[in-house]
Amino acid sequence: MLNWNFLVISIFMTFLKLNLKTYSLMTHTATIKLKPNMKNPIHLLAFGFGSGLVPKAPGTAGSLAAIIPWLWLSQLGILNYTLIVLFSALAGIYLCGKTSKDLGVHDHSGIVWDEFCGFWITMIAVPAGWQWLVLGFVLFRFFDILKPWPISWLDKKLTTGLGIMLDDIVAGIFAWIILQLVLYFYLPTSLFAQLLNQL
Repeated sequence: MLNWNFLVISIFMTFLKLNLKTYSLMTHTATIKLKPNMKNPIHLLAFGFGSGLVPKAPGTAGSLAAIIPWLWLSQLGILNYTLIVLFSALAGIYLCGKTSKDLGVHDHSGIVWDEFCGFWITMIAVPAGWQWLVLGFVLFRFFDILKPWPISWLDKKLTTGLGIMLDDIVAGIFAWIILQLVLYFYLPTSLFAQLLNQL
């Protein structure tokens, strides 16, 4: 029988090595012109409550920080969870766009509200269990870092707050699809599996 705990841990360790190697190649390497004002609630949210201020791999730090509010969000029903994530993503267009404008840099690497929302999208209708949390985190970071098409296209072509948010939203959707497929085959009692079985 396949040892899923070992598999998830192996994937996570591989991801950590990949993240360190690709960090220097990330496209969001803009030079800071102005420092964010953490007393400004817009900057505070855009920088993920300060998680985006870490000197290396701020996107990963932001995704990790997103787990903390997710622990509360995951206690909500699927409808309320989805509505909050949708509102957060729409608000993020303004938050990220305004902060980027204030700093004079498009998609500053420390702006991680898009990572928050992308991770939350990945975790929609995911059952409780640390292995699903780890797998969701790894899948989201995989798509967010490597940026397969059309994520890479969105990242390069859109230069507004919408552009900052949209590539991570799509990365979250891609990660969600893969995670739900894993759940469908491994955990037939998952919500997504039950919905498919009713079709």
